[in-house]
Amino acid sequence: MKKNKKREFQSSELVKSFARIHGFEHKLIAFEIKDYLDDYLDESLFKEIRSVGIENKCIRIKIDSPLLKHDFQMRKSFYLKKFQDKFGEDKFDDLQII
Repeated sequence: MKKNKKREFQSSELVKSFARIHGFEHKLIAFEIKDYLDDYLDESLFKEIRSVGIENKCIRIKIDSPLLKHDFQMRKSFYLKKFQDKFGEDKFDDLQII
């Protein structure tokens, strides 16, 4: 059975405005992307994702498994479109799989 974890602090407007003021809003979005991937992927596949970050409007996903890395690279445009639909097209220009 999969645990359903929610980060309530992310939905708070106070936290979002604090993040915007102090320049780490992209870290909150990276957490939301990681939560999205946790829901989307199987638990064993999700464990292969080492980190998710955002740098210069580029989502950077570090993956340990070569097979999962290849799958993400093959479906790069699909995942980028999913993230743009969920978080806004103006937030991301590219997806980099490392």
